[in-house]
Amino acid sequence: MGKVFLFAFTAALNPTLLGATTVMLLLPNPKRLLIGYLLGAMFTSITLGLVIVFSIEDSSVVDTTQNTLSPAANFALGGILLVIAYVLATGRDKERRERREQKKAAKEPSGPPRWQRFMERGSARDTFIVGALLTLPGASYLAGLHHLAGQDLSTAPTVLAVLAFNLIMLALLEIPTLGYLLAPEKTPAAVDRLKAAISRHGRQAAIWGAAVIGGLLVLRGVIELLS
Repeated sequence: MGKVFLFAFTAALNPTLLGATTVMLLLPNPKRLLIGYLLGAMFTSITLGLVIVFSIEDSSVVDTTQNTLSPAANFALGGILLVIAYVLATGRDKERRERREQKKAAKEPSGPPRWQRFMERGSARDTFIVGALLTLPGASYLAGLHHLAGQDLSTAPTVLAVLAFNLIMLALLEIPTLGYLLAPEKTPAAVDRLKAAISRHGRQAAIWGAAVIGGLLVLRGVIELLS
């Protein structure tokens, strides 16, 4: 069972979830957006988790994904993020950024991604849909539930284990959401400080963020390769 929850922690290192959470915290009314996204993510991940465990626990697709796709994808994405951190830290991106800004100034701006524009509308219903669509099972998720299916637990413990797995996997989203629910007076002030810090130290934060997430993804790839 320990390996199951190890995969839950590696599944939590999700750049998409981190990016979506950061965007929602920087938008107006983040509490409503976070709750909607969390409910949508839970709906998708728990439903698919129960289907995987109870219906296709012996599927070769899970085995294949666990043994091939996961380490390669994690190494690739982790390596890309580490390269980005290096480029930002050495300032090699400045010339490229200046050329890109000149090209953008010559034509109409494309705007933020569609999912981000969707969330900016400020509706919990919208973020529920985004959370449900973006929270698709990754390799760590499939691998963890594959190991859970092999535990031969009864129905009730299996359902509880799937719920616990998803609670760990979505921790990056749950922590700020709980902050708004349990400390509604302190959390907005903390978010305002975060916004100010990002505006002052955005480049340094991007360097450290890319380096840390990239390193963690490489570590996750090593763990899954050896499992």
